[in-house]
Amino acid sequence: MALLITLITCFVIILTTSQPCQTPDDFVAATSPGHIIIGGLFPIHEKMLSSEDYPRRPEIQKCVGFEISVFLQTLAMIHSIEMINNSTLLSGVKLGYEIYDTCTEVTVAMAATLRFLSKFNCSRETVEFKCDFSSYMPRVKAIIGSGYSEITMAVSRMLNLQLIPQVGYESTAEILSDKIRFPSFLRTVPSDFHQIKAMVHLIQKSGWNWVGIVTTDDDYGRLALNTFTIQVEAKNVCIAFKEVLPAFLSDNTIEVRLNQTLEKIALEAQVNVIVVFLRQFHVFDLFNKAIEMNINKMWIASDNWSTATKITTIPNVKKIGKVVGFTFRRGNISSFHSFLQNLHLLPSNKLLREYVMHLSACAYVKDTDLSQCIFNHSQGTLAYKANKTIERNFFMRNDFLRDYAEPGLIHSIQLAVFALGYAIQDLCQARDCQKPNAFQPWELLDVLKNVTFTVGGNSFHFDAHGDLNTGYDVVLWKEINGHMTVTKMAEYDLQNDVFIIPDQETKNEFENLKKIQSKCSKECSPGQMKKTTRSQHICCYECENCPENHYSNQTDMPHCLLCNNETHWAPVRSTVCFEKEVEYLNWNDSLAILLLILSLLGIIVVLVVGIIFTRNLNTPVVKSSGGLRVCYVILLCHFLNFASTSFFVGEPQDFTCKTRQTLFGVSFTLCISCILTKSLKILLAFSFDPKLQKFLKCLYKPILIIFTCTGIQVIICTLWLIFAAPTVEVNASLPRVIILECEEGSILAFGTMLGYIAILAFICFIFAFKGRKLPENYNEAKFITFGMLIYFIAWITFIPIYATTFGKYLPAVEIIVILISNYGILCCTFFPKCYVIICKQEINTKSAFLKMIYSYSSHSVSSIAVSHASLESMHSNVTVNNPSSSDKSATWKKSKDLQVQAFAHICKENATNVSKTLPRKRISSI
Repeated sequence: MALLITLITCFVIILTTSQPCQTPDDFVAATSPGHIIIGGLFPIHEKMLSSEDYPRRPEIQKCVGFEISVFLQTLAMIHSIEMINNSTLLSGVKLGYEIYDTCTEVTVAMAATLRFLSKFNCSRETVEFKCDFSSYMPRVKAIIGSGYSEITMAVSRMLNLQLIPQVGYESTAEILSDKIRFPSFLRTVPSDFHQIKAMVHLIQKSGWNWVGIVTTDDDYGRLALNTFTIQVEAKNVCIAFKEVLPAFLSDNTIEVRLNQTLEKIALEAQVNVIVVFLRQFHVFDLFNKAIEMNINKMWIASDNWSTATKITTIPNVKKIGKVVGFTFRRGNISSFHSFLQNLHLLPSNKLLREYVMHLSACAYVKDTDLSQCIFNHSQGTLAYKANKTIERNFFMRNDFLRDYAEPGLIHSIQLAVFALGYAIQDLCQARDCQKPNAFQPWELLDVLKNVTFTVGGNSFHFDAHGDLNTGYDVVLWKEINGHMTVTKMAEYDLQNDVFIIPDQETKNEFENLKKIQSKCSKECSPGQMKKTTRSQHICCYECENCPENHYSNQTDMPHCLLCNNETHWAPVRSTVCFEKEVEYLNWNDSLAILLLILSLLGIIVVLVVGIIFTRNLNTPVVKSSGGLRVCYVILLCHFLNFASTSFFVGEPQDFTCKTRQTLFGVSFTLCISCILTKSLKILLAFSFDPKLQKFLKCLYKPILIIFTCTGIQVIICTLWLIFAAPTVEVNASLPRVIILECEEGSILAFGTMLGYIAILAFICFIFAFKGRKLPENYNEAKFITFGMLIYFIAWITFIPIYATTFGKYLPAVEIIVILISNYGILCCTFFPKCYVIICKQEINTKSAFLKMIYSYSSHSVSSIAVSHASLESMHSNVTVNNPSSSDKSATWKKSKDLQVQAFAHICKENATNVSKTLPRKRISSI
């Protein structure tokens, strides 16, 4: 660029060339006069011929490699200008053109641009330098072209000096949308940003995540590679390799790089999708070599070559695999086809003459090979000799050109020409545009940016970036009748980033693309997640099963999704979350049924015992049990205890949670309180210590004891219900079920309730243990002792089991303990007496009872007499042998008196229970 600026700063620049460009006019490819001249830049030849590695002289070399498709693009520009000239769009104003061949070289394009910048009314080789070009009048008012972005950027930077409008028809590099760097550039095609976005969408839609990309080493290729990399990474698609080829065929390393690229593609067996941002001549050489190497892949074509007939007609091109490409939105080019049919030789069109010469040299070649023949023939030096044979061949083979016309590019060129035509029309409404100095190029640029024009019934305008976002057609290469044909598969909507699929057949084509696998790793199925193994690529991974309570419902998910642990669960390698089953100790549960049966059986036993005791109300056994009232109270407590177990079964409710513990606690406390009074009574009856007996007599208040002991438990339960009442709790800690359970509210209160019962039971146990040696058939003390032992064993076992058990069977643990303790006390308290009542009726009589008392009393008297005699003997011996032991003698005497008193108390107490049924004389005799 520094060299370019140096050239421009000269007042006059003379273009001189050597063979074949002997004069500057020889440099012009096609020209036509007009009031307003439109310039054109097209890469009609693919390279400059040079025998040296690099230029040694500043001269324009001969161009070789005639490209028919680009030649047709120049004809499209000419045709569009003629259409405007033949219409009423610019009445009285004729558009002329001056077209140059860039030879796919930036240097040649810049040389042509210098001619565009030359001053009007001067030599075409004169460019004036000014500080202000506002009034500078160049010969050319606008430029169309050039094809490649690399060349377009260089040309645009030169045109920026005079703000000459440049309308691109194929240059798609994203950077050209930057109006700060390229203020005079506009284009009738979308930016590569949109094309790459469409490609990435296609890749993602087809399920590919491991792709390769091949680009050119120029601004176009590097920018495309950078944009593609950014967009695919955002979609979790990885690039396996990036291959960059020399941008120009004149580069001597291109053959080596092509071979290296193909070797890389062949080695990457898992990479089956290759994105290709290359020029047509690159792709032509690449595919020819790929066919030789039997490389079969899925190729994604950029708009540069997706519809190139030169490539689709390569022999055995089907061997390379599938090709899906993007091309500019097509328009109606039927008028251009008619133009080709009526094409005739023009003296001012050197390109047309060159084409005719090549065509004549390939007169006997089939149409399928004609393009390659012309291309090969154009590598040599040709001389034009006008003769009728050449012209006859030209007219006979015009149909051949239609096959090489790329509809998207032809339509883009038409849009470019008509955009300029409508902008000129707006300017010429108030100016005489037949005069060459009617307006400046920068004035045309201002109008062009805002112009709205119509082509083929459709309205178009440039956006703020100077782009014409017409969208893309998605094309698929299909073999039809032995020929590779480019078919339209869908349309891509830029604004909504969607593919518009016209029919079911096309939809099936899209679905078939998914059958092509291009992944670094095998697809992870639903129920699995990806585990990255290579840090540099997230697409290379191993599949790992989702752990418990996690799931994945799609393929290749990066991580498993967590189920809502509160309500759902999932097994290992699950694709869905299952709703947790709500569980509690249900009425139809087998264990619950068994426990309820046992509870019901207990209630029946209580009722039967109550009936037995009621029927034998006046028997000694019943009376010795404390009377019917106490028995009824105890039986009622047992009934309530058995009934309380039903509140532990079924769906927990606030009412049942509060009722079950308080009902059990109060009723069981009442039961123990009653038994405690009986134990106290027994201890009182058989206590020999006067002081203890006096204390027990003061303490023995049955009703007060029962109400006090029970009242304390009622207070405990009331405070519990007020301050920390049991409530229903949803326990979701288990992996697969939700447990509905009663949360006790306060463990302290729950423990206090049970601890209080345990204290009463322990006191009861101590009292009963001291009276365990009373008459067997009527004594309850040892059975009460055994019943309390059962209670302690059951509840001591309950504590660790309850603390370590969880789930729906936790209430069952407490039910079992309640049943064991309840059955234990019930059986130990009433079953021995029921046994006597039912099976030992002969000893449940008044006489038998008195006889038992008499026998027990006699035994007790004998024991006392023996004890008394022993005491007397010991006393005498002690007194004789040790006079000083008189104090001990007194003590023994006192003990003797106490034993006598105890015997009398025993007789009195035993007789009390039968006092109402025995004659007083009988009692006195006893």
